Amino acid sequence: MKNETLTTGNLVPAFVLKDQDGNTFSSADYLGKKKMVIYFYPKDESAICTKEACAFRDSYADYQDAGAIVVGINSGSIESHKKFQTHHRLPFTLLSDPDNQVLKSFGIKNVLFLTGRESFVVDLNGEIAFKFRGFLNGNEHSEKVLEFLNSTNF
Repeated sequence: MKNETLTTGNLVPAFVLKDQDGNTFSSADYLGKKKMVIYFYPKDESAICTKEACAFRDSYADYQDAGAIVVGINSGSIESHKKFQTHHRLPFTLLSDPDNQVLKSFGIKNVLFLTGRESFVVDLNGEIAFKFRGFLNGNEHSEKVLEFLNSTNF
């Protein structure tokens, strides 16, 4: 299963990573309490990744209304994430996955020489309820995830 990309109905792999403030984030802490929107992106401050992060930022209140937290993950350092968060006033968590272990556990494939760009919605039971992959469409990730959250009662 390690090389298979996770899809709807799969359980989200449990993970523990450091956030942009150096605090420990455990996915298990949110199961049964909050829906999770987890998005993987290649690089802090790159053009498409910045558009993507800002789209999640601009719709953040909608995610809160839907009972969801937003979590961005890539291999960048805690310091890089903190600068990125501060620079773009991002109100959500950015997690450092230095060896891409969590990315690999989700089965996300590289695109050319960059890590993939995929978004997942995890329900209260820890199952993936929705996923979207669009490498060159950063802002589309937030749109598609919100469309899903607003169209379903789960």
